[in-house]
Amino acid sequence: MADVRDIPTDRDTRPPAVDTVERIRDAAIMRFGRDGFGVGLRAIAADAGVTAGLVVHHFGSKDGLRRACDDHVLAFIRAEKTKAATSGTASMLLAQLAEIDRFAPMLRYLLRSLQSGGTMAAELVEHMMADAQEYLAAGVEAGVFRPSRDPEARTRYLAYQNIGGMLLWASMHLDEYQEDFAAAFRHYLEELTLPALELFSHGLFVDRSMLDNYLMYVPDPPSDGDAAPPAT
Repeated sequence: MADVRDIPTDRDTRPPAVDTVERIRDAAIMRFGRDGFGVGLRAIAADAGVTAGLVVHHFGSKDGLRRACDDHVLAFIRAEKTKAATSGTASMLLAQLAEIDRFAPMLRYLLRSLQSGGTMAAELVEHMMADAQEYLAAGVEAGVFRPSRDPEARTRYLAYQNIGGMLLWASMHLDEYQEDFAAAFRHYLEELTLPALELFSHGLFVDRSMLDNYLMYVPDPPSDGDAAPPAT
């Protein structure tokens, strides 16, 4: 089992109560990610070196603790994705790939939440999509990404594709890596990074005729200032 210290934090000299809250949250991310959301507060408290009563004192309930975990994981993903979206450099990509071991607990928690389904997972996905729209917009502003005629629809499509792909891969292969999720995710990225970059860099179709023909049948299609008008 990975140590809770493997989870990225900006912890330095903090008041003891803040340090305790973060230690409980990080232990919960580790334990929920590994064992699922049926795990009890006593197990999480033991991992964090505190009492179950102290967990309740700080978070109110297991749902409250899970929401704190969601918030932390979302903030982490948003920060990392924004850096990647606004840099657009190979060095940034390689630096993030090199950090897989440190990021693994967060990614495992996210995957577990998506697999569990339910209201909280649905809320997490919606928050992820809202964040994604912001960092994609930042990437457009930075000149890294092309503008979209419908940014919200593009964000939702990319989110569904990425989430669905990760869930499918996990359902097929995760049992092979019971004790080393970081190795599993590294393998996943090794399979997909090159084709993803090629597809996003060069596209798939050799021309835009399918798009233009489709737009002829869309009532009130969103405009694209950088695109040629649809074929007639």
